[in-house]
Amino acid sequence: MKNYLFYILPIVLTASFLNAQSFDKTKDYQKFNGYFNFYYDDETDKIFLEVNELEKEFLYVYSLSSGIGSNDIGLDRGQLGNEQVVFFRKAGNKLLLIQPNLKFRALTQNQLERKSVEQAFAKSVLFGFTIEEESKGNYLIDITDFLMQDAHGVSNRLKGTGQGSYSLDTSKSALAFERTKAFSQNTEFDVTLTFKGNPEGNLITSVTPNPSLVTVAQHHSLIALPDDKYEKRVFDPRCGSYPFSYYDYSTPVQEPILKRFVTRHRLQKKNPGASVSEAVEPIVYYLDNGTPEPVRSALLDGGKWWNQAFEAIGYKDAFQLKILPDDADPLDVRYNVIQWVHRSTRGWSYGSSITDPRTGEIIKGHVSLGSLRIRQDFLIAQALMNKPFAERDDNYQPMLEMALARIRQLSAHEIGHTLGFAHNFAASTNGRASVMDYPHPQFELKDGAIDFSKAYDTGIGAWDKVTVAYSYADFGSAADEKEGLNAILQKAQTDGLRYISDQDARPQGGAHALAHLWDNGRNASQELDNVLEIRKTAINNFSMDNIRSGEPNSALEDVFAPLFFFHRYQTEAVSKLVGGLDYNYTVKGDGQRTVYPISSATQENALKTILRTLDSKEMAIPQEKLVLFPPRAIGYGRTRESFNSRTGVSFDALSAVETSADMTLGLLLHPERASRLILQKSLDKNQMGLKQVLNTVLDKTVEKHHKDAYLEETQQTINFRVLYHIMNLAAHTKVHPQVNGVAYQVLKELRTSILNGEKSTTSAEMLRRIDDFFKTPTSFKVIPSPKIPDGSPIGMDCMH
Repeated sequence: MKNYLFYILPIVLTASFLNAQSFDKTKDYQKFNGYFNFYYDDETDKIFLEVNELEKEFLYVYSLSSGIGSNDIGLDRGQLGNEQVVFFRKAGNKLLLIQPNLKFRALTQNQLERKSVEQAFAKSVLFGFTIEEESKGNYLIDITDFLMQDAHGVSNRLKGTGQGSYSLDTSKSALAFERTKAFSQNTEFDVTLTFKGNPEGNLITSVTPNPSLVTVAQHHSLIALPDDKYEKRVFDPRCGSYPFSYYDYSTPVQEPILKRFVTRHRLQKKNPGASVSEAVEPIVYYLDNGTPEPVRSALLDGGKWWNQAFEAIGYKDAFQLKILPDDADPLDVRYNVIQWVHRSTRGWSYGSSITDPRTGEIIKGHVSLGSLRIRQDFLIAQALMNKPFAERDDNYQPMLEMALARIRQLSAHEIGHTLGFAHNFAASTNGRASVMDYPHPQFELKDGAIDFSKAYDTGIGAWDKVTVAYSYADFGSAADEKEGLNAILQKAQTDGLRYISDQDARPQGGAHALAHLWDNGRNASQELDNVLEIRKTAINNFSMDNIRSGEPNSALEDVFAPLFFFHRYQTEAVSKLVGGLDYNYTVKGDGQRTVYPISSATQENALKTILRTLDSKEMAIPQEKLVLFPPRAIGYGRTRESFNSRTGVSFDALSAVETSADMTLGLLLHPERASRLILQKSLDKNQMGLKQVLNTVLDKTVEKHHKDAYLEETQQTINFRVLYHIMNLAAHTKVHPQVNGVAYQVLKELRTSILNGEKSTTSAEMLRRIDDFFKTPTSFKVIPSPKIPDGSPIGMDCMH
């Protein structure tokens, strides 16, 4: 909690009927005293705000105090909106609520220079209020309509996600006084909003009792801005923090006009000269008191890891984690909160912040943790364990322990975002150097059994200590700070720590050889071999004893799904070695290597390894396991996390393999990767080129045959996906033309090979499709494979 911001006792100032009123109009209204005094007229159901200082800036934040519960729609309980610096200005008989343009500034004592920049760029008038009454320079305005508007954009979100056109129904909306309160430095309003419309999507119908009427709760906060004693710290692309930026037009011509600083909480030592000191005000986070055990204890344990990093820079108890008091509101700006959020399906957790738009100072951290995430890790453990329910149905503790280990890491990860830290997706190459990576459970085979003991890490990482030191370490003078910050980053570089964030780590066309989501190990190819061996062991062990007594086989199929696709993320990592690069976020003089290609030997080994995922011997579900998966039982239909089928109600073993193959090929033969292969071969004739990649893929797939009929059909299923992806490269309009040419030539050579080879029904069909492609290549579209079940959390609103 930031007591420097709220120096008056943080209690609700109780509403009362006061005889002495500033305004005649309010003499019979209920008054609330706080940062902004306000009045409630229960006869008209209106709220009147008292404004006693014009032109004084404060912070306005809107948020959702109750949401819709769908990851895909993305309107969660506790979701923060945009924070905005605003002020009131009198204009005739109105008060205008104005948001100044803080992106463009002139930080100078020259008033005319400041005014010239202010007038050059647009500002925004958020609302106009008719003055109801004026008394001695104080103004009374009716803010009911302002509070009752759709500030959070609920109707736009519903329309944008294809759920229908909705509009606010004010007749079914009302002020909500349970969460409407006044404090000394913040005033909080809560309203119940109902949106009416014609539902068009199944997302909204699945989470609302009446999808024609969708009711949420919206929160408005009016907050005093912090004082001017916060000191900004310069941003460095190597530091691992989020940048806060603005343009300063008073900057001398020889210096950059765009200023960048790190986002961080205010933290100072009580005794700056001491090697170890308590903080003037510690950073305190509060866990949602509605979080159940044992999750509650796991979240507390994991969140407290951060204190290890603050201790490393000489702070004692600077980061603390407590349970939110029962009478506290999670949206109250005085509390940094970790909120346990329920949704209809598992989804992303995220860490958001309310920051001061003037400085980048974090005023409130707000973590939202999806409550269903833990069940996915439990399911993975259930699939990997050998006959966990063979002897008794209450043998859940080993699986629960692994899931709780992940929850500890997740708590630390999302809190890290609200401390100002970005993802580091290269950390897994340094032995789990950061909780800001996405961790895949790490398993080992010991004497033929899968060992779970090191599935997840148990503390803060070396890189996390670097980011905390850069953002929060105390220095003496500005010169000491500049030298000290550079020393922190130089030491991290000397220690071999790597930092690569989101834009360079996403799958598909990603190129960085070390930055991957949900991967393990410095050698991605070697780790894929390990993952495939663990997958094979678990599949061979898989049986009815992977579910409890009385559960249907349909539940067993759902347990099997994450096991079958267990290799998916490590496959992504290996694919990025092909045509891959290694590079750093360099600055002049830091001594880091800038950008260089991955060696041909590493790329060739990666290609060899990833082709294991296109081998039917590796990927085919063992025949004896297929009897475990009958058609789905009534009441247990397929979901987005189930296998998809081309065979109707029956379990489709070929489609499972087809889906997996399409995933691999979508990564390996991504158009951007193909273009990089053309370039890298032109720069180094010894490097692997696109033609070599395509020929190797064909040699290990289309040219491969099996005597076993099941394995042969499985391989042919894979082979058709290979054909489609090569056709895609031949016809693609956003690649270098050389890519089209190479892929076209490979198709011609494949056609000749088929004509000269042994004839079969499958080869004839492949030949027909090639000939059809040659007739009209521009009209080609990849035939979609059955969709892969959701692996990452559902939805894409990861607030990191």
